[in-house]
Amino acid sequence: MQGEPLMNDIVSEYRRTYTDSMKPDDLIGAHFPRLKPEQKKALEKLGLKTIRDLLYHFPARFEAAGPTGTVAGVTAGSEVTLYGTIRKPEAKKGWKSRRPMGEAWLEDASGRIKLRWFSQPYIAKSLVDGMVVKASGKIAGTTEKPYLANPEIDRSPVPPEDVHETLFQAGTEIEYDQLFAIYPESKGVSSLWFLHAMKKVFSSGIHETLRDPIPKDMLDRYNLPTLATALVWMHTPRKLPDSQAARKRFAFEEVLAIQLTTQRRRLLASKENALPIDANRESLASFVASFPFPPTAAQSRSIESIVADFEKQHPMRRLLEGDVGSGKTAVAAATAYMVATSYPPGRKSGTLQVAYMCPTEILAKQHFSTFVSYFKDHPIPIGLITGSECRKFPSKVRYEESAKVSRSQFAKWVANGEIPIVIGTHALVYKSLKFQNLAYAIIDEQHRFGKAHRQKLTKKEGLAGSVSPHLLSMTATPIPRTLALSIYGDLDLSLLDEMPVGRKPVITETLGPEKRKKAYERVREQLALGHQAYVICPRINEPDPTKELAVQAKSVKAEAERLRLNVFPDATIDILHSKMTPKDKEDVMKRFEKNEVQILVATSVVEVGVNVPNATVILIEGAERFGLAQLHQLRGRVIRSSNQAYCFVLPESFGPATKERLKALTTAKNGFELAEYDLSLRGAGELYGARQWGVSDIAMEALKNIKMVEAARNEAAALIEKDPDLKKHPLLAALAKEADEEVHPE
Repeated sequence: MQGEPLMNDIVSEYRRTYTDSMKPDDLIGAHFPRLKPEQKKALEKLGLKTIRDLLYHFPARFEAAGPTGTVAGVTAGSEVTLYGTIRKPEAKKGWKSRRPMGEAWLEDASGRIKLRWFSQPYIAKSLVDGMVVKASGKIAGTTEKPYLANPEIDRSPVPPEDVHETLFQAGTEIEYDQLFAIYPESKGVSSLWFLHAMKKVFSSGIHETLRDPIPKDMLDRYNLPTLATALVWMHTPRKLPDSQAARKRFAFEEVLAIQLTTQRRRLLASKENALPIDANRESLASFVASFPFPPTAAQSRSIESIVADFEKQHPMRRLLEGDVGSGKTAVAAATAYMVATSYPPGRKSGTLQVAYMCPTEILAKQHFSTFVSYFKDHPIPIGLITGSECRKFPSKVRYEESAKVSRSQFAKWVANGEIPIVIGTHALVYKSLKFQNLAYAIIDEQHRFGKAHRQKLTKKEGLAGSVSPHLLSMTATPIPRTLALSIYGDLDLSLLDEMPVGRKPVITETLGPEKRKKAYERVREQLALGHQAYVICPRINEPDPTKELAVQAKSVKAEAERLRLNVFPDATIDILHSKMTPKDKEDVMKRFEKNEVQILVATSVVEVGVNVPNATVILIEGAERFGLAQLHQLRGRVIRSSNQAYCFVLPESFGPATKERLKALTTAKNGFELAEYDLSLRGAGELYGARQWGVSDIAMEALKNIKMVEAARNEAAALIEKDPDLKKHPLLAALAKEADEEVHPE
């Protein structure tokens, strides 16, 4: 017992020494001098520069130590998980079938077993001889020659026995707890490296010197651990509940920071003024009645919500979320009509102006054509501005058509208010384009624009003093309610949750390689009926076979040639991808719209808004390489008419994980249900990709918990109400500033 105080003193002195020498903002290399060049490059690739970055590089998951079996103990037909070392990985072709495949040996202390991936040679190419992995799958083959068929591979946290160098003093034994952290890694820096690195960092006690941004009373209110405790539990939990508590704490912290920014934006917007808009509902009803279809109840509700916002003195900030083909453009046109028929303040002539920003030139031109069809019987000029041209409707020569005009003339007409409705790409935010009375900004597929684009559009010249335009952001990407509450906390939400009358749901099938002919037969049937088809590929060009890690996926150019020669020799086939010039893209789309092209082979460039009602079937190659939201958007290209539409999802890898993931496309009734289903099953990061939103995986997980999101929202609202600039909470202010820079809902 007498030795305990002495030992505590030694530990305290040891920690003080480390703390003095290790600071949160120190570069990693200063405390890890033995880093090799490839390790430094890997850390840089992961965005890790300082000790603080290391502390916040959280494990992706945890696993119990030790294998669930050994190579010597496997039996045919059994499901196994094996830890071992990869030997001799190679991509090859089957001896009889000549089918592409990947092979490697997995070696442990008891022996070795062959790993085989059929039609997936790229997996073998991604492995390196000597790599320690965890392989999970089913034992196939014979008792004499068993092999692990199409196993899923994870890097293993268990070091091979011949690794004896550590980051610590020679001879120091590594002690493992019950759980091992599996870290996001990069070539050169393994999960095992992070395990050792974090042990050294925590030994310094540096985590205990960091100030906690969350007030103690808030931590107590939600039973959350302190920052120091949460950091330890994130990296080295003794039991799973510790890890879960830590993740909950950091998730709450991030969601709170996001809510602080959105609540502050909402507060600032409430202090801005908007140009008054004449809400003439009778005139609006007459305009909507001229549409070629009756509005759905959801469209009518959304239009009314926007009109009600127009009647307020503060600018609207609203998100219109509608499933693919639900009629968002019609809502935009109806509300734009109301603005374009309103006089500027204090005048009895002229009109207020609308700016409608689209993410691609194809989509901008398409919406311009749609607006022309809606406004053809109304004397309201409409303009189009893209990187390649400017157009004005109506033409002075032919009233029913638009005319191409010079950029300078177009800018003059916008500046003097002669063009009330301006549709365009990001060219709308050019400094050379000035509005006279911009009252309404519409952003289509808003998540495809950066925050800077939205801010530039809503702060365009033509706005007096503190006057800001009303803002309508639109998206066809299904967003779960919790994500909308967090990322779009400063926006009011309108939903288009029903389809126009007569629209049939698309029939979706996921087919393995052996059933591909079924999809081709359906395409032939639809072509015979005079309809058209899309074939979507993940790549533009064929991958370089000399590059080991090149993604082995179907390419637009090679697939178009293969289909032309071997599958549909009688069909007219063309291609579309992002590397083509705007003119070439436009030419292809015009030919496709006129049915001069029957099959369009394209990348996901067709994902956004392309509207060809005669296209009734879509084949999506390499489907496992697309996110579910992206697949849903692609499928939406053929839900554009009352004809029955078909979608065939064709993954190259068709294992159990892929089957389960793609099953959601066939079980979910609509995009909203798909979003909620996928959020509960895998998290929002799978549906959208955390990078797209600038939100961490941990915060994305938190979005499954509506109570946590609402709690963070309430706490943020209370803090902003009492302390709008967070002067009393500088650490929270810093977090909120960081969130405002990182999170990009536009």
